[in-house]
Amino acid sequence: MKNSILFAIAACTIIAVGCEDLLDTNPENRYTEDTFWQSETHADAGLTACYQTLRKEGIYGGGSWATPLWEDAATPNATDYNSASGFFRIAEGIHDASNSGIINNRWAHAYEGIGRCNTYLAKVRDIPMDEGKKNQGIAEAKFLRALYYSLLINYYGDAPLILDPPVKEHNTLPRTPKDQIVAQIINDLNEAAEVLGVDATETGRATKGACYALKARQYLYHGYYAEAAAAAQQVMDLRKYSIFPDYRGLFMPENENNSEVIFDVQYLFPNYCHSFDLIRRQFDTSAPLRDLVDAYLMDDGADIATSSRYNAERYWENRDPRFRMTLVWPGSQYRGTTVTHSTFAQTGYTYKKYSIYDEDNAYNNVIKNGNQSDINYIVLRYADVLLMYAEAKTELGQIDESVYEAINAVRGRGNVRMPPIQHYDPSDVANYVAMNDQARMRELIRLERRIEFAGEGYYYMDIIRWRTAEVVMNAPIHTHNYTQKLIRRFNKDRDYLWPVPAYEIQENPALAPNNPNW
Repeated sequence: MKNSILFAIAACTIIAVGCEDLLDTNPENRYTEDTFWQSETHADAGLTACYQTLRKEGIYGGGSWATPLWEDAATPNATDYNSASGFFRIAEGIHDASNSGIINNRWAHAYEGIGRCNTYLAKVRDIPMDEGKKNQGIAEAKFLRALYYSLLINYYGDAPLILDPPVKEHNTLPRTPKDQIVAQIINDLNEAAEVLGVDATETGRATKGACYALKARQYLYHGYYAEAAAAAQQVMDLRKYSIFPDYRGLFMPENENNSEVIFDVQYLFPNYCHSFDLIRRQFDTSAPLRDLVDAYLMDDGADIATSSRYNAERYWENRDPRFRMTLVWPGSQYRGTTVTHSTFAQTGYTYKKYSIYDEDNAYNNVIKNGNQSDINYIVLRYADVLLMYAEAKTELGQIDESVYEAINAVRGRGNVRMPPIQHYDPSDVANYVAMNDQARMRELIRLERRIEFAGEGYYYMDIIRWRTAEVVMNAPIHTHNYTQKLIRRFNKDRDYLWPVPAYEIQENPALAPNNPNW
């Protein structure tokens, strides 16, 4: 995917705009619509451009941005301190249609990706090239278009549905009802899955499993539980993916593209980089909160409030093994030294996940500065599919053995080995859930998602779709020693959707009115 960089740069320029002005001339030192879409090499570069938008600030981040890591700072899991991205303002409830970078960038960059995919889909059909490769590229572009549209509707709700290459007339389109866009997303994913193979043609490219997994996510996020369970089952039936045995190693560069990864964003130093390591090691702009720390169960499945084994002075002992593999805390070892209360000044904590640094490893003295890190960001992984399946079946009231198996596959990961959830021994209070106890199973799955995906940026959309943000985000946040930092605010009548950026409505008044109470 990275072999066509020179052509991709040209393709990005052409695809991102309507190019009407360029058609008036025929310059010799740059491509135009008339001269670019001529060969298989051009098609390859055009498809590369469609993938390249994944690394934009508003999508999954690149350069100095760490978008998915920062997203946790708008949840009870973590906090930021300067809101360079805008997530701090979202967490505080002081965001609006113009003061938050992520709100502006996500809308703009999602449509950039959509425009590139639409242009590729329109132009590649007339290029003389191998038909099998052409169909493969068309399927990948449809997957990517579905991914970009999913980000739009998940965060903003209704948005213009555009399926043609960019033209200035698009700037007068009104917003399309979200349900119609969901239908288009599903259609794109179904058509793509018919063509794509189980294995990627190139590392980082879309596959059949990625289509099924994204379909499961969109169905689940929008309340189509039967369809979500069926799509997750499609992934499981491929028998392609499995739970990677090393939870910490899952997020290390030496294990990229492992058996659990379904789709990730590819980074490679020095051309495609981000700043994840610098942010974790130094800036700590997604600092874990005490609320997350206290959410981890004991290693026998009991919660800290009821366990006789919990020691408040040494709270890190006897906890779910993912605690130590995810977090850094005062008194722990990090990069070969002991962490103090002031090492990470925001809350006393930082994350290990999506960073090369750990207690003591080969990377201790490796300094990764801004725009030098290249750990791939995982968009879809198999643990998520299993927990989506379990959640969908639970919401349907169809709790059966397969639900327990899915949850326990995640909890039973090689170096995690949390006790299995079961329905046959009521005396094991911590790990017993009756098959007819929907409320208890729902609670368990939601906690499992919070712990399994801590620091990955998934939890914000979880508390939004569960409609629990109005409770968990109207609360104080605390540092490692329970010092209160501030009290957050969440307006239940407004904040479940982001506002359409003010600039976009200024440019296209047909986007008005904005979302409720904005």
